[in-house]
Amino acid sequence: MTQKRSTIKPVVFQSDLSEEFFDAFRKDDRLSVDCEMMGLNPRRDRLCVVQICDSKNKVALVQILQGQTEAKLLQKLFEETEIQKIFHFARMDMTFLRARLGIKVKNVFCTKIASKLVRTYTDKHGLKELIREFFEENIDKKNQSSDWGKKILTKDQLEYASGDVRFLISIENILTEMLHRENRIEMATKAFQFLETIVELDLLEIQNLFEH
Repeated sequence: MTQKRSTIKPVVFQSDLSEEFFDAFRKDDRLSVDCEMMGLNPRRDRLCVVQICDSKNKVALVQILQGQTEAKLLQKLFEETEIQKIFHFARMDMTFLRARLGIKVKNVFCTKIASKLVRTYTDKHGLKELIREFFEENIDKKNQSSDWGKKILTKDQLEYASGDVRFLISIENILTEMLHRENRIEMATKAFQFLETIVELDLLEIQNLFEH
């Protein structure tokens, strides 16, 4: 089930998807999504790139411009309730999409949450570890911390950004099967639904809400 990175050729857009890609993505019932930022603080740091991959391995990278506050086609796509959006660590990406573009992502599956619920035989739940276990492939994460805000991305950045989304739909398949097998799918669904509230709390900078 190994997937070759060389088969992925992303199309790069500025500020939003094209109508053609929007229409193509809208026909799918599942999309994998990832974001690249200048840092991890949604109030301080820019959202720079939004990556989307469909079940046919069609990949689009949308570069978000300095000062941009909306992306209408991205918003329409991500707020569509009939399409499942698959993230790894959805909480962070959803927070940036909400803070920077006003997007309230609907129908979310988070592979990190699912992994923590069902892969209790390990404490390693990063995307790299999931890919290594499920597909026996090692991905290079060196470009994770790089300048995603520059106008022209490097070949390595484009490959990295595409690589991060190309596995997520397959990972969701495997984790969903495991969640059903271990009778934890209902708990996972509740956790995914609670993400929208977590994002709102994060934007209000309210932490440790359930502690004494």
